[in-house]
Amino acid sequence: MRWFVGWSSTAAGTGPRTAAHSGTDSPSLDHSSRTDHPDDLGAPMVHPVGAQLLWGDPGPLWAVGDWRPDEVRVVRDDAATRLAVLGRCGASDEELRVGLLAARGGALRHLTAWPGSYTAVVQVGRRVTIAGDLAGARPVFHTAWAGGTAYATAALPLADLIEAQLDVGHLAALLALPDSPEALGDSTPYKGVRRVPPGHALILRDGSRDISGYEPMASLAIAAPQLAPDQAVEGVREALVEAVRARLAAPRHAPEHGFGDLDPGPVPGMGPAQRRAARGAPAAGIGADLSGGSASATLALLAAGLPGMPGTPPGLGAGAGERLLAVTFNDLAAEAGRPREAELARAHAIATNPRLRHVVVAAGPEALPYADLSSGPLTDEPGPALVTAERHRHRLAAGSADHLVGNGARQVLDAHPARLADLLMDRRRRHLLRPVSALARADGSTAQSLFVPFTVYRAARRLARTSYREGLEELAGRLLRPGFAGSHQADEAATGGAVGAVDASLAALTWCRPGPAARWLTGEALAEVSVRLQAAAVRPTGLMQRPGERRAAAALARHAADHRVFEQAAEIRSQRLHAPFLDNQVVRACRALPEALRVQPGARASVLRAVLAGSGIRELPPGWGATSHAAHAAAARAGLRASVEPLMELFAAPLLADAGLIDARVVRAALRAAAEGEALPLDGLAELVSTEIWLRRLLARRGTCWTGSAAPRQRAVAGGVVPRPSL
Repeated sequence: MRWFVGWSSTAAGTGPRTAAHSGTDSPSLDHSSRTDHPDDLGAPMVHPVGAQLLWGDPGPLWAVGDWRPDEVRVVRDDAATRLAVLGRCGASDEELRVGLLAARGGALRHLTAWPGSYTAVVQVGRRVTIAGDLAGARPVFHTAWAGGTAYATAALPLADLIEAQLDVGHLAALLALPDSPEALGDSTPYKGVRRVPPGHALILRDGSRDISGYEPMASLAIAAPQLAPDQAVEGVREALVEAVRARLAAPRHAPEHGFGDLDPGPVPGMGPAQRRAARGAPAAGIGADLSGGSASATLALLAAGLPGMPGTPPGLGAGAGERLLAVTFNDLAAEAGRPREAELARAHAIATNPRLRHVVVAAGPEALPYADLSSGPLTDEPGPALVTAERHRHRLAAGSADHLVGNGARQVLDAHPARLADLLMDRRRRHLLRPVSALARADGSTAQSLFVPFTVYRAARRLARTSYREGLEELAGRLLRPGFAGSHQADEAATGGAVGAVDASLAALTWCRPGPAARWLTGEALAEVSVRLQAAAVRPTGLMQRPGERRAAAALARHAADHRVFEQAAEIRSQRLHAPFLDNQVVRACRALPEALRVQPGARASVLRAVLAGSGIRELPPGWGATSHAAHAAAARAGLRASVEPLMELFAAPLLADAGLIDARVVRAALRAAAEGEALPLDGLAELVSTEIWLRRLLARRGTCWTGSAAPRQRAVAGGVVPRPSL
């Protein structure tokens, strides 16, 4: 896991000292250059384990983990004005200097306008500014410490710093309302550690903190001017091309091989690539997923079509530098049926591109969801990717040192059903005709299909006429109703419990709704979440967004947080995963798409088809843009069926039950029923299992992220006991 950390004290010379002289600035990541000097004043010292100091007091900043040299860039205007960019940034050194001068004058948005995925830290005198990203894939956390404020891009190190306990209320809100930032707020699983919302910057001065948004907000009363559809799609194409080019223009990296990673030599039936994949090491250069879906295929084709060398560096194998490594995952254990076959057929058709080198990774029961839950790294936060980490590692081990994935395309391009209410608020009723008609045909022709357009229209009009406060208070009241947990009403409201496209769309036409795991929470946990919602309902929110915009932004933030957990859980040594659809510029370009275009059936596939056509790629296989929900659901059910006994043992005495969040007996019965084929929300079960194994890994953890004479004596969640929520 890679992260950076720093802090701002209340006054110069106060607070814990850094483990280097205050005037030392070292942007290099050569650990041999680090020295631990005793402080001349005798003040206590503290610094992260395995860190490299980027700059010293006032406001020290460290980079921690296996950062590549080209992933950490520091530019300076003078001794008191400096900028650090950590991550993959496509800006030149001159553009970074211009951005530093703009940020010195207060123009924070300039720091987020470059291609790539990165975090920018600016220090101007005693003012420190940390700009988060728009999606939330690169979050920023902060906490009060030593009379000032400490910040980091990981929550666990800050929890270690203040010896934080678990925030059980946050876990309850995460399970009950995962897509609702109103319930989660700025909290994290650790008490006292806060998260900066997406699209905001953390501004520190002498320890005091301020959180400021850098994106312009549209008025609720007057719709923002919209671009023409062709112009908006062209903007998406340019943003995606620049995002991919930023990865291709970066230095190429080959995996680092230690003593235990040496190639064992010729193995019967295995070539060098197969032996490398068996060792779990990625190939050198750049590659991409090629799942057969529109998002990953778009990135693979764009990367292969751009000028230059899309593949491995010269001198590393036959055909090096000529072709992009495209990886397709073939699940042989899940009974996916025709959806999986059609997806593989599309991937093979796309791979006929001469600039692609296609690799198909076949997987058996060892790569099903819920496989090998006993091992795996501790992630910063819980997330559903923990139950599929082994599956992802099996696929990514055959990938490249820099690997493109299509995560986030659905969230940035697809229209959330609540956007139908936005169209009504803008008096554009005629644009509802096509999406409503498509919903009427989605579940087949029945006698009820004639009433679907009227039902959806009424639900959209009801949402358009419901205020934000009324929507939150209504759900807060529903959570307190007797029998909500485990009831059929909870199933219908939950994401995973909706049956058919019409029911799912009707359930989404609301300001806030329960998640698929809400049905298994205890009444005490739901009451805690209800209190959070009621507090959020009366809290001033400033300029309010439309319901569709707000729900879409919340869904994107939730997916970005899950993607971050996925990166940490499935991490392979020497590999970097790149999700261009979550880049700032791509998110901005997708938000500029007109709502009338977004709500049309098949909008995502149409936009990506136009993106490829504008890049000269017009021949696409039949079925382009088809969804893969059926294949994923089949794999989840097969994995649940194969791992039901280990899951029974996991929930024999779960920590979630000790915390008062679930009834273990009820969850065990649900796992058994889902394994036998009962129609239950599989996403909700995955969230429960992932949270349970995350808690076990957290409490089994040893050591701390800090060292020095002033380092905390205990790790986060000191004492190793999960407290029950105080209600």
